[in-house]
This record gives sequence, C-alpha cells and structure tokens, in this order.
Amino acid sequence: MTNIRQKKEDVKMHLKDLRKELKRIHLTVTEELLLPQPDEVKTLMYKMDQMLKVIESK
Repeated sequence: MTNIRQKKEDVKMHLKDLRKELKRIHLTVTEELLLPQPDEVKTLMYKMDQMLKVIESK
C-alpha cells in the first residue's frame, strides 16, 4: 500500500512541476512573444516520459 501512495505522490509532484514549467513558458510566449528554447521543450518531454513510466508501472 505504501508503494502505491509513494507513486501517487511522485506523480503529483511531477504534475505540479510540469504545470509550473508550462505556465512559465506560456507566459513567456504570450507576454514577451518569445518561443521556448528547444532544450526547454526536450526537458519537459523527458519529464513527461518519466511520469508516464511511473504511471504505467502499476
């Protein structure tokens, strides 16, 4: 049971982090009219892949 709770907390943490980063990128695009750097997008994609691995490992 503890393992499931830990996975749930890990997913929540990843989602919060992704949301924060996406929000920052969104503000940069809409307010400053700047596109994100390719490495920023790649990092977010990597983090999303990691989260999917945690979710799919159930």
